[in-house]
Amino acid sequence: MRPIVLTCSSGARLKTILFICSQNRLRSPTAEQVFADYPGIEVSSAGTNHDAENPLSGELVAWADVIVVMEKQHRAKLQQRFRSSLRGQRIICLDIPDDYAFMDPALVDLLKTRMARHLTSPDM
Repeated sequence: MRPIVLTCSSGARLKTILFICSQNRLRSPTAEQVFADYPGIEVSSAGTNHDAENPLSGELVAWADVIVVMEKQHRAKLQQRFRSSLRGQRIICLDIPDDYAFMDPALVDLLKTRMARHLTSPDM
């Protein structure tokens, strides 16, 4: 069976972005929701902890074109536990601490600000 390739209205393949935090309860699901309707991308989220709402898996890592982590510790866990699933994807660290509630307006603003330059980048 051939994989489904999503395209945007211009016919270009959608970039897949995976947002990662620890529990997948606050920051990464907020990011997923904020960018869900952004043109040209498809998003998902996961958590590095084993008891996360949606635990990070090799399948999710392999799916992503770009991986966005909230803290440096998430990058370290990703690289340590999923080295074999990584295939040279760009990994972006937003340096957003675990100080926000789900969909907190301050978190939404911070995500939009920190992601802005990455979403307009041609190598995204």
